[in-house]
Amino acid sequence: MTESVPAMKSPPVSRAKRANTSPSEAAVTGTGAPIAVPFCSGAADSTSDRLRDPDRLRDTDLANEIEFMTARARSVGSGRANTMLAELDLRVRSYSVLSLACSGQNPSQRELAGFLSLDPSQIVALVDHLENRGAVTREQDPRDRRSKVIVATTAGRVLYRQARAVIQKAEDQSLRDLSTAEREQLRSLLRRIAFEPGH
Repeated sequence: MTESVPAMKSPPVSRAKRANTSPSEAAVTGTGAPIAVPFCSGAADSTSDRLRDPDRLRDTDLANEIEFMTARARSVGSGRANTMLAELDLRVRSYSVLSLACSGQNPSQRELAGFLSLDPSQIVALVDHLENRGAVTREQDPRDRRSKVIVATTAGRVLYRQARAVIQKAEDQSLRDLSTAEREQLRSLLRRIAFEPGH
């Protein structure tokens, strides 16, 4: 046999307190007496205080980690390049495929996927976009009849020259605080990291 537990009653609330209770306070609870919620006149100010300049995080441990810095530099640089390439209806990824197609190496889609570290399905979409623009064609791979190589057309090479000039401007903006020697040193170091044997 279970013992019934008597229901607890809410303490009575005086009329004076009810009169001083705002509708917003009463809305906080759906049963019994309203729960008073202190009104903060500086709510908007506290919200803006939380939305501070993210640059203040530059002194954190994360901001000194090489993996984070290279990822952030890539993100900032790619964002700038994408904005500038938009006038040519290109993005960094489609530019990369076009550049390799203009290299004279006749890369296959599999090679493009491996070199650009992209999923093969992404490469297919990028090549489709460039092919629809008349910038590249798919041709039989003489090394493997089951594979196709990506070859730039005359229009594609013209587009590439225009895009490469845009990319160089974007690079100049990203590296504007580095001297020529520092840029070459950075290029050399990144190349050693990016093309380390086995990667």
